[in-house]
Amino acid sequence: MQKITEIKNEIQAARPEEYAFLFEKYKDDARSGVRKLLEQLQKKETAYRKELARTEKMKEFEHKYEDLGYVCGIDEVGRGPLAGPVVAGAVILPRDCKILYLNDSKQLSAKKREELYDVIMENAVAVGIGMASPKRIDEINILQATYEAMREAISKLDPVPQILLNDAVTIPRVTIPQVPIIKGDAKSISIAAASIVAKVTRDRMMVEYDKVMPEYGFASNKGYGAASHIEALKKYGPSPIHRATFIKNFVTV
Repeated sequence: MQKITEIKNEIQAARPEEYAFLFEKYKDDARSGVRKLLEQLQKKETAYRKELARTEKMKEFEHKYEDLGYVCGIDEVGRGPLAGPVVAGAVILPRDCKILYLNDSKQLSAKKREELYDVIMENAVAVGIGMASPKRIDEINILQATYEAMREAISKLDPVPQILLNDAVTIPRVTIPQVPIIKGDAKSISIAAASIVAKVTRDRMMVEYDKVMPEYGFASNKGYGAASHIEALKKYGPSPIHRATFIKNFVTV
């Protein structure tokens, strides 16, 4: 008879699609330790099925427009911070996309975003990233800079998509048909993927900026207006990556 520790290791190493097989394999084992493991396995199976259903629901717009050709999700991150660029992501996922746990990047932990970023980059048909610098944001305002970053992200896609699913906005000067979706990063796997790519890209940049300008705490605040960030801004003055139009209420620029 197999040892309980061996069964435990087998269950822990199992892929979700193997859960039902393992339950069937050990369902007649009367040992209390095995019964407890099977209870845990059943909970994992239930959670997995729930996530499959949630993810399938998030493919509604992808299914609706897939006959047009490549469907691309667009999202941005960094419209609100006092420092750093605004970054846009554009992602085309495969039709039979099997990636689970895609969601609005703000609803995910930093660790989960990093994990999903790698999965997206490995499995996506195409990924484009665009950005606008703090200087550009000051020159043309944050909204126009966001549109510019989005257009840059789209321009880097190969193949070219036939339809864009955008998180709430319609991007000017784009010839590809667009579908703006309110709270799209929670309703579309493509937009969610774009949200994650943009967020991880920008966060990594802010961590690098922190290494050369540690006094502002960019690694932790990512350029947003945390109290400690504003305090440092008043003490040290603006850095080269601060947005002059965003910090005028705190310091003289």
